[in-house]
Amino acid sequence: MRGRAPAPVARRQRPVEHQARARMPQGERSERSRARILEAALRLLSHQGYRGTSMREIADAAGVSTGNVYHQFPDKETIFNELLGDYWKALAAPDFPLNKALADGAFPDDLEALGRAARDSVKRYRAYVALIYVDVVEFEGSHIRKFYSDMARRYQAFVDSHPGRGAWQQKLRPGVSPVSAVMLATRLLLHYFAVELVFGVPNHFGKDSDTVLREFADILSHGMLREGSRH
Repeated sequence: MRGRAPAPVARRQRPVEHQARARMPQGERSERSRARILEAALRLLSHQGYRGTSMREIADAAGVSTGNVYHQFPDKETIFNELLGDYWKALAAPDFPLNKALADGAFPDDLEALGRAARDSVKRYRAYVALIYVDVVEFEGSHIRKFYSDMARRYQAFVDSHPGRGAWQQKLRPGVSPVSAVMLATRLLLHYFAVELVFGVPNHFGKDSDTVLREFADILSHGMLREGSRH
């Protein structure tokens, strides 16, 4: 009795996504892999820290091989620096919420609006803000030092180019530097919301943030001393 001929093996169909990737130009595939790696690294590094995250974990979270990660980035520190660089670029972009509020005239007339923009900025870039604290704890701030040491120059350039600079000078007390005033207001507001959103400590001034913003705006606008009590 003749044996029955084996049934032809059905060809395995590649998933649609894989087929689409196969048709994609090499450069585009590489860029997509790079973006996935950075996205996964941001998520892991901001939650687990630098030393607590391995390249293999980043590869697994990105859905690529470890070799692919090393093809894109020579080491983990390069990834860390790239992520911080992306945040520095975002901080300088016109659509960064705090920059948009400044451009729309929130300083010095509507400091509460500036505060809300600071909250939106930290909320949108929370993971990147966390990387700053990772750098402070694990590297003593070595990756962020240059950015912060150059901060006054960047604020000076911003003030010099702002169309409302003349009006600011007229509204501020004589002797108050517009650069220092903008830096004080924005750094205070960003730090306040970093504690709330990155550290996870809401109402750390003992009251809700909208109330705190009103108080900040009042103190920054009018000072904290009674009339006539200044020496």
